[in-house]
Amino acid sequence: MAEAKTKATGVSVADYLAAKASDDQRIDCAALMALLEKITGKSPKMWGPSIVGYGAYRYTYESGRTGESCLVGFAVRGRELVVYLGAEGEQQEALLSRLGKHKMGKACLYFKRLSDLDKLVLEQLIAGSIAEIKRRHGA
Repeated sequence: MAEAKTKATGVSVADYLAAKASDDQRIDCAALMALLEKITGKSPKMWGPSIVGYGAYRYTYESGRTGESCLVGFAVRGRELVVYLGAEGEQQEALLSRLGKHKMGKACLYFKRLSDLDKLVLEQLIAGSIAEIKRRHGA
């Protein structure tokens, strides 16, 4: 079975951000890091080559395959930032409708500037995602 590529590493978060983020993105990343640290109570770690992650949990698929992932994380993706979180359910969807200018993938929240988002709503989305992960996986 293939080994997961996205796992905690010893790579420097500061080096990753210096290499990938524009000046404006670095400001947003610093604010996002403060928010994620406040919510999780955890320090950032690199997960794989490009995700700044906070906390960890173990999961098991129906197939029996297990793995570990960060509770929440973010990455610089070109001109956008992406926050990795779950936004399933009515409450999370209602929050997304009030968040501001963004795009949502399956578990990826894309935005260009943190100032485009309602930070209180973002905080609630992240907290809701973490609560659901903990409920599902006992993290």
